[in-house]
Amino acid sequence: MATVTRTDVAVEGLDIGVFEVPTDEPESDGTLEWDSTTLVVVEVHGGGEMGLGYTYGPRAVATLIDEKLAQNVRGSDAFAPACTYMYNAKQLRNAGRPGIGAMAVSAVDVALWDLKARLLDVALVDLLPRLHDAVPVYGSGGFTSYSLSRLREQLGDWVAEGIPRVKMKVGRDPDADPKRLDAARAAIGDDTQLFVDANGAFDRQEALAWAERYALEWNVTWFEEPVSSADFEGLRPLRERSPAGLEIAAGEYGYVLADFRNLLGGVDCLQADVTRCGGITGLLQAAGLAHGHDRPLSGHCAPSISAHALCAAPTLRHLEWFHDHVRIERMLFDGFQDPQDGVVRPDSSRPGHGLELKRADAERYAVS
Repeated sequence: MATVTRTDVAVEGLDIGVFEVPTDEPESDGTLEWDSTTLVVVEVHGGGEMGLGYTYGPRAVATLIDEKLAQNVRGSDAFAPACTYMYNAKQLRNAGRPGIGAMAVSAVDVALWDLKARLLDVALVDLLPRLHDAVPVYGSGGFTSYSLSRLREQLGDWVAEGIPRVKMKVGRDPDADPKRLDAARAAIGDDTQLFVDANGAFDRQEALAWAERYALEWNVTWFEEPVSSADFEGLRPLRERSPAGLEIAAGEYGYVLADFRNLLGGVDCLQADVTRCGGITGLLQAAGLAHGHDRPLSGHCAPSISAHALCAAPTLRHLEWFHDHVRIERMLFDGFQDPQDGVVRPDSSRPGHGLELKRADAERYAVS
């Protein structure tokens, strides 16, 4: 009789859930306002185990997974998530792979990698080509809708928790930003790094003028999306002409590898979001590209998955500890890991990424 090994496992089923979680107060950045965040959760089953993945995107992501990707996932090799990733990417040729398509692929890919790790009874961080044991984080929020007191409280709390770098939103009302920046710098002190994120609010000339002010007046060391990340030709001269010590960053809207390749000449630090760029498989590709071009890589949001994935990034810089996602993942997942002394360490004692959906808590936010 042939011996059946643990690698002979097919994916038996796929379930999708959508959860819309209100923010704790209205939020806005340089170009967008919102009052809720939607989480799309994918669960894949096989070999008596369940793998969980998710992305932050509209409920249309769930529809796309159901209509276009589920057929590739059911019956696929549970030990070959990268193979399924390629099939899923091809399946979206006519539907459109960037944007919602990439989010759908990402959620499924994360779930498949989690399933593989659980089948092998190892932590995801140890299944991947681990280079780091921990990931530095920076506190991220500071929304333009916040009062000055709320801004000071949030940024100051992160510093008190041992996080030595924080980020705030700018650009919605540039005339109000100097007071906001003064308040932020006063709250965090002189030794904490201050980052700003315009979310593409400025044109090229405005962005350069603000870059000079940020660096000179508030000792800002990170300027994210000064112009739209789609403006590759605008980012390049900003990077070349910005003051020394001020890094230009972009990449959170990188959906396919070409997006990251196009950004390389215009950024000092490349960003990638594991829930947008193709999941674990896509992040490993982006990390390899950054390494090959001697660019540091910073993770964008989704901290519970990103902490595992980024430990495999050769040029790891840090991870965005984004207020909305931290709040949601702490509320809805068992296994959430808080940072200690400014770094988050993946839990190697739990198989996969270690997350379990708190179904009773999540149900109140479920969207049919």
